[in-house]
Amino acid sequence: MSEDTQPTPPPAADPWKGFRGVMAGALILEAITVLLALPVVATVGGGLTWWSILYLVALAVLMILGAGVQKKSWAVPFNLGLQVLLMAGTFIHLSIGIIGVVFAAVWIFLLVLRADVRKRMELGLLPSQRTQNAP
Repeated sequence: MSEDTQPTPPPAADPWKGFRGVMAGALILEAITVLLALPVVATVGGGLTWWSILYLVALAVLMILGAGVQKKSWAVPFNLGLQVLLMAGTFIHLSIGIIGVVFAAVWIFLLVLRADVRKRMELGLLPSQRTQNAP
């Protein structure tokens, strides 16, 4: 390679790719938690009805499917809508509502992180945006 030919730098990393992975992971963990709540509702609550089983399993399936669509422009509103549905699960049992509140706090934190990444991108402060000065 001659001195005047510089190797092309690798493409800048997409910060949103990693963030989408975090959101997808949060939805998977949330789905697992919702499914693990089924025995709790059966034992501690008033028991499982066909309605409560359908509601919780459908919600967990939506969360798992939602993990696969995080590239879509409507993914964040969809995720937040799932949180509202989970908190509405209080009518099934209080423990479901508590799970909803805990995960709503997680999603609020994720939205704060999203705003921080967006701000850093606009200011050019992300590590992938820094240029390397040639010696």
